[in-house]
Amino acid sequence: METQLLIIPGLGDSGDKHWQTFWHKKFENSIRVVQDNWDEPIRAEWLERLNDYISKLDKPTVLVAHSLAVSLVLHWAEKYNNPNIIGAFLVAPADVDSPEHTPECTRNFSPMPIYKLPFPSVVVASENDPYAAFERKKYFAEKWGSDFVNVGKQGHINSDSDLKYWEEGQEILREFLSKIN
Repeated sequence: METQLLIIPGLGDSGDKHWQTFWHKKFENSIRVVQDNWDEPIRAEWLERLNDYISKLDKPTVLVAHSLAVSLVLHWAEKYNNPNIIGAFLVAPADVDSPEHTPECTRNFSPMPIYKLPFPSVVVASENDPYAAFERKKYFAEKWGSDFVNVGKQGHINSDSDLKYWEEGQEILREFLSKIN
């Protein structure tokens, strides 16, 4: 995998058992975004931090976002651009517009941006994710111009899903990279 990965965790960071943590260990070509406040996210601060990381990129990079970080990517691409961003791998988008699915602390990421992304993307979704209705994730993918992959019932595709290196996700990423490279 020549393409660099920018791993962007969501609310609470991605802990030791999260696939993003395993991927960061496995892929030497990965960089992990670190936020100052994982538990009370402030959109403007998270956006500025993400843009700092992206502005330092010097090779083709795919954004690998999970949960709240998916909306962060959408907010970033609405405001900024960088020719090194060649795609986005968007896993388990959290519905920041829905108080029934997401905590109040994420509401400042609402409204969820709805527009066609300026680079290729894929949304990876689980049928029983408590942070967004399945149909809503399909709607997001359609509006963002993203491919859509249903991975069945894997919860929020996070540490609780116990996916370790999440080989299925790596395969989806490989297929996505082969399309865009």
